Amino acid sequence: MTTYSPKNILITGAAGFIASHVANRLLRNYPDYKIVVLDKLDYCSNLKNLLPSRSSPNFKFVKGDIASADLVNFLLITESIDTIMHFAAQTHVDNSFGNSFEFTKNNIYGTHVLLEACKVTGQIRRFIHVSTDEVYGETDEDAVVGNHEASQLLPTNPYSATKAGAEMLVMAYGRSYDLPVITTRGNNVYGPNQFPEKLIPKFILLAMKGLPLPIHGDGSNVRSYLYCEDVAEAFEVVLHRGEVGHVYNIGTKKERRVIDVAKDICKLFSLDPDNVIKFVDNRPFNDQRYFLDDQKLKNIGWSERTTWEEGLRKTKEWYTSNPNWWGDVSGALLPHPRMFMMPGQFEGCEETKGMVYQFTNTQMKMVVPTSKNSSQKLSIKFLIYGRTGWIGGLLGKICEKQGIPFEYGRGRLEERSQLILDIQNVKPTHVFNAAGVTGRPNVDWCESHKPETIRTNVVGTLTLADVCREHGLLMMNYATGCIFEYDDAHPQGSGIGFKEEDKPNFTGSFYSKTKAMVEELLKEFDNVCTLRVRMPISSDLSNPRNFITKIARYDKVVNIPNSMTVLDELLPISVEMAKRNCRGIWNFTNPGVISHNEILEMYKSYMDPNFKWANFTLEEQARVIVAPRSNNEMDASKLKNEFPELLSIKDSLIKYVFEPNRKVPARLGN
Repeated sequence: MTTYSPKNILITGAAGFIASHVANRLLRNYPDYKIVVLDKLDYCSNLKNLLPSRSSPNFKFVKGDIASADLVNFLLITESIDTIMHFAAQTHVDNSFGNSFEFTKNNIYGTHVLLEACKVTGQIRRFIHVSTDEVYGETDEDAVVGNHEASQLLPTNPYSATKAGAEMLVMAYGRSYDLPVITTRGNNVYGPNQFPEKLIPKFILLAMKGLPLPIHGDGSNVRSYLYCEDVAEAFEVVLHRGEVGHVYNIGTKKERRVIDVAKDICKLFSLDPDNVIKFVDNRPFNDQRYFLDDQKLKNIGWSERTTWEEGLRKTKEWYTSNPNWWGDVSGALLPHPRMFMMPGQFEGCEETKGMVYQFTNTQMKMVVPTSKNSSQKLSIKFLIYGRTGWIGGLLGKICEKQGIPFEYGRGRLEERSQLILDIQNVKPTHVFNAAGVTGRPNVDWCESHKPETIRTNVVGTLTLADVCREHGLLMMNYATGCIFEYDDAHPQGSGIGFKEEDKPNFTGSFYSKTKAMVEELLKEFDNVCTLRVRMPISSDLSNPRNFITKIARYDKVVNIPNSMTVLDELLPISVEMAKRNCRGIWNFTNPGVISHNEILEMYKSYMDPNFKWANFTLEEQARVIVAPRSNNEMDASKLKNEFPELLSIKDSLIKYVFEPNRKVPARLGN
């Protein structure tokens, strides 16, 4: 058996799970090999996965996209690449149902760019293409022999279809241009460093949190699992002993039902499966079984080493020791996650500083590693609805200040075709919905304009959420906290606020009814982040929608403590939440409460020492308004935990509103 010895290897996607283990293993076992990693740092990538290789003088990380022909050609030539191990791909099946075009772009077009670069440069001695067992399609439940390498390809989902398409290109370039190609098709892989959209790390993290383990369908689907180090060894064998033009299955005959995997993880954490396992809706199509014949790979010297029990134990130990490796992964832990191809962990910790090389578009010239003081901008673009509104206008100013590309939506929310056109034209990474009907001058308007209120607040919001879901986009939705009122369980002055999971109890106004209705329906969309704003305040005291401006102009006001939102502090936080891929419901208020009188006392101290006002009761207020108003305290602990720097309502008012607008000399103030 002849063996192949590479010199300079380009590994694509090696900040991801499997490829990082391969890169680290090769540098550990073959220190003379030069390893160049090309990765665009997608949502499931993390530079920390490559920390074991950082100290090697023969390791280089380049941040870039395999779809960039100029970059790929430049790297092959300047780094004298003789071997490519092509792992980069979108791989999560759930994502492929929601945004299949991204899979075509990454998995087929990206592979085509690499192959064409190999043809043009004429220097590649091995091109190892990493595919999947899913290209074979579903295996019969009673089959005793697995799919062999010559079996027909019958993919059943958009992900596996793009991987099969990429294989066809690889085979064609091998035959048409004599490229020295090898293809691998592997079973499921698990182990340390895996992004938790996949079954085993997801279940481990959920078990660590004491949360239910969601199983698609009835859990009878059968899968084969290989430990990551065994798979890395398989690629080491294929690299050195694999024959050009051949396909190798990387698999195991030890199969497990999904329900049994969940039970084994419950056992590791001493949890009762009957109480922890939760059955959820199945995927649109979920293959019952994948079964491989791996004898061909065994014939060239590979065999599985790690038992299921040992591998699962090692994986559990790693995740319990590294719970924050991936940051906020709440979106990935959903039963049907959609991660929307967001940028991944780019220089996210001190250890990874300086690891990244980049190239200019015009010169393709090596630049120095990024310094610790440089700030790398994420490749994001916002589409904002609500241009003429208060929050929508402020969002645009924040984007301008932060240098974030954005455009305002032109379509009406209730017109689906117009929203689709906006998304096609703008190509956003996030959508912000700051459009809605609150009424002018106040919510009393909604009482006499109910169809208009429903059209925008309910139909429009749901339509936008659904269009975003179809395009794999996260929607940041500015909602309201005016769907609660103090009750026996949350009495005024108790400090017990309404939490995100509490059921709305205020139906006094039609506006609040529509907002509570749409919030409940939006729970069915896993691509929505709902932000409950309350009594918004900003530093612009000339704005008639500003809560302070409103009550300062009233002849009389009630005096009730409420939770409120200081937009100057919280709107930038909402932008950061989008970058962090936050989703679900959030009480979007500053911690604590403040009463009308306390605010007006501040106004008097900072703005006008001669200011006077009078109070009246809720009963008296009811005589001059059409619809009752909501009064409540919101529990902001979830937001505070995510953003510990968040100020209390009183401190935020002083810092962001009253001090910048101070008219009374400080010696006369508080």
